[in-house]
Amino acid sequence: MTHTTSLGRVGATLASALHAAARFAVPVLLLLLIAPQIAGAQEEVISAGDTAWMLTSTALVLLMTAGLAFFYGGLVPSKNVLNTMMMSFIAFGFSGVLWALVGYSLAFGEGGAFMGDFSMAFLNGVGLEASGSIPHILFMGFQATFAIITAALISGAVVGRMKFGAYVTYISLWGLVVYAPVAHWVWGGGWLAGLATPALDFAGGTVVHVNAGAAALAAALVLGTRADYGRRAMLPHNVPFVLLGAGLLWFGWFGFNGGSALAANEIGALGVVTTLFAPAATLVVWALLDLMLAKQVTAVGSATAIVVGLVAVTPASGFVSPMSAISIGAIAALPSYFVIRWRAGTRLDDSLDVFAAHGVGGATGAVLTGVFAEAAYGGTDGLLFGNPAQVVSQVTAILAVFVYSALATVVILKVIQAVGGLRPSADLEQRGMDRIAHGEEGYASGDGAVLILDEELNGGSTSAAA
Repeated sequence: MTHTTSLGRVGATLASALHAAARFAVPVLLLLLIAPQIAGAQEEVISAGDTAWMLTSTALVLLMTAGLAFFYGGLVPSKNVLNTMMMSFIAFGFSGVLWALVGYSLAFGEGGAFMGDFSMAFLNGVGLEASGSIPHILFMGFQATFAIITAALISGAVVGRMKFGAYVTYISLWGLVVYAPVAHWVWGGGWLAGLATPALDFAGGTVVHVNAGAAALAAALVLGTRADYGRRAMLPHNVPFVLLGAGLLWFGWFGFNGGSALAANEIGALGVVTTLFAPAATLVVWALLDLMLAKQVTAVGSATAIVVGLVAVTPASGFVSPMSAISIGAIAALPSYFVIRWRAGTRLDDSLDVFAAHGVGGATGAVLTGVFAEAAYGGTDGLLFGNPAQVVSQVTAILAVFVYSALATVVILKVIQAVGGLRPSADLEQRGMDRIAHGEEGYASGDGAVLILDEELNGGSTSAAA
């Protein structure tokens, strides 16, 4: 009996021990099972969703340059359509390659307050590692599309009168000497980002649009007027091209602004929605101005209004509410509209009003960013929310970028002019830039067939024209 009791006690003790061990072992086993997953989650900082959105945004911004080619190409006489469109398309090559070689490093290398360094030249160290939640190489590519379209924007001020080789040389030098340093000032940790109240520029109001607008104004002044300027009407040769270009620009701009969140998140969504509504408001105000002053709403004016609205909301798109974006778009219509009307009566031959649309529109949007910005949307509060210092920082950024870009443009163009000239002769220019720059025509008069002259048919001249 005693022996049986002892065995019972031993069994009970053993059962209790096994039960306690089981209770302890279960969480330990679960911990061992999930520990590798936890470690993997900590190491996996690249987000598939963010990467997918940024791949899409990069493609959308690249499409914008093609859209710009159609927008600009439709606005010029037919004899210059190919040359005008090629000024945008050539930026894909020269601006894109130079960005990969040294531009990216100058913009986003550590460097100092005014310029990056050469630590990432030739994409040294730019690979598949994470930059935020996307691959570093993708961030670099996304930024390349900004450098490309900024250079292409300037062409609208010089179409119809600049040697193609001189233009290519100019945008190549400008991208390295002007665009890359300005991008560093704002986005690369430079001095504008280091102000006591940092300048806000979500997607390129100063870096892209004020920068390009200042360069366009300076270039137009250095080159002077076109040979036909003021002597004959220079009407758009293809208004449907203009509307197509504006539509492509608006479509691509969702990647331009929404992609500048660098993630598929709530700020990216905000950037897309503000990009939807701001140009809509600009279009409404522009149409009303046209009705009051010109008694009709023109297609070219409507397309221009859309671009102005897109430009104006760009610096604010990730910092303001949709209702504030509508206010920005509506307000921005006024200065750009009246600057275009004023410019048309002057000797300033900014051929396609780059300064009015991008310079004035970008500056207006940058200032209004300092007015309407809200900390609730990821930036800092602006004037309307108790922070007037933000407006001061915005104006500082505008003035600094404008002066630097304009002065650098004058220097670059004067050097090119001294070396190889900027313009063809007046008689060649009047014949059209398509033939002298590219040996092609936008619209072949003979549909590619050989034309036989009347004299030949009648047994006269033996010459033929192709």
